[in-house]
Amino acid sequence: INGNAMEIVANIKASDAPMIEMNVFRSPNREEFTRICFYRNRGFINRGHREGPRYSLVSIDSSYSSLASTVPSRAPETAPVLIDENEDLSLRIFVDKSVLEVFVNYKQCVAVRVYPSVDSTGVSLRSQGLDSELISLDAWDMEDIYKDTEDLLLDRVL
Repeated sequence: INGNAMEIVANIKASDAPMIEMNVFRSPNREEFTRICFYRNRGFINRGHREGPRYSLVSIDSSYSSLASTVPSRAPETAPVLIDENEDLSLRIFVDKSVLEVFVNYKQCVAVRVYPSVDSTGVSLRSQGLDSELISLDAWDMEDIYKDTEDLLLDRVL
């Protein structure tokens, strides 16, 4: 799959894999990409549960999102999310030209704005450390919201 205006829904059985990574806005040779990382049980311990579950972390790293020298780098956007031990990872991702929104298990959202090159439309997925299982992955292209408006305005001018 590829594109710069799409919705992606991925369901992953992360098992014991410490990190799941999806790259979007990826150039053909990976010179440019935006990393979405999910770190299972790598955050702080749930307050009030000394021995209880640890938070997982979702992070968007835009360090390699643009080859343009005018685009400054910034720290990753990171947020905690509490995922049950046997709960699968559900990602709902909106890629819209320069905006990236990531929803994790309908519990947490992180978003960034990036400035990729024109040919950076690839998507990749990997598990680090241990295997995980991709249960399902669906992707849909999003239509340009201005297309109908532009056609309507053009009809009125003519």
